[in-house]
Formats: sequence, structure tokens, C-alpha cells
Amino acid sequence: MNKTFATAMLLGSTVALAACGQKAPEDIPPPPASTVPEAPATTPTTPAGPSVGSQAHFEQSINGQNVIYFDTDRFNIDSADAAALQAQAQYLAQYSSVSITLEGHADERGTREYNLALGERRANAAKNYLVSLGVAAGRIQTVSHGKERPVALGSNEQAWAQNRRAVSVVIN
Repeated sequence: MNKTFATAMLLGSTVALAACGQKAPEDIPPPPASTVPEAPATTPTTPAGPSVGSQAHFEQSINGQNVIYFDTDRFNIDSADAAALQAQAQYLAQYSSVSITLEGHADERGTREYNLALGERRANAAKNYLVSLGVAAGRIQTVSHGKERPVALGSNEQAWAQNRRAVSVVIN
């Protein structure tokens, strides 16, 4: 009988405790206020233009002066070329991780071999000028395309003048 009485009491107390369960409140209290201040809205700091070190950024920064022009059968740097190369040297001094290739070009007159050699002399003349302005020689590569990549088609002085050039191209 003691066992039956103890079991009945245990069952009765379990039922009584289950009936006394808490009810959910009718109104839920608001969450606690945050103690961490919110960060103020910031404006993006990335530039809206071309990315630094790209060809577009290079040309924009030096006002499109990435091409210098030469007289017929010449590879000397004149005052207009010097101004363009000085702007390039300033850009390269500001962005020390940027390297360039100087492409030497010639017009269509002359043999392929002659024009390749002339294009090389033009690219090297531009490189030597940049090095004299403080740009590390290791950041400048040269290549000659001779007469193989004209920008102006035609067999006249206007087309030839546009094709006698050295072009600075950003490499990464």
C-alpha cells in the first residue's frame, strides 16, 4: 500500500505542477537599447574614375601624353617630347608599383629590318630620358614594332608623321 500511495502522490504532484505552467505575457517588452553607438554613414573613399595603375588612369593622369613623335629617320627627344616624358616620370614617381613598356614605331618607308632598328632606338631614347629623370630602368621595358603596327593608314606625310612614335603602355 505504501508503494501505491507513493506512486499516486508522485503522479498527483506531477499533474499539479504541469497545470501551473507559466503563460506567455500578452505584451512582449521591447528589446534592450543597444549600448554600442552606431557608426556614422561614410562616403566611399574609392575613386570614381579608372583604377590606379591601369592604362586609363595613366593616360588620364598625364593628360593623354603617353605618345611622343619623331621626325623622319630621327630618334632624338625634342622639347614637346621632353614635356610628355616629364609628365610620365612624375606619374611613375608617384606610383612606384607601376611599370611601363615603351613601344617604338616607324612609318612604312624603309625595310623591315631598318624600321625595327629605328623603332628600338626611339624606344630606348625615351627610356633613357625617363631614367635620367629618376625612373628606375628596371621598371621600363622596350620593344620595337617597326612599321608593323601603324595607327594611320596611308602613304602620305600626315600618316607617316603619326606612325613615327614611341608609346608608353602600362604593364602589371
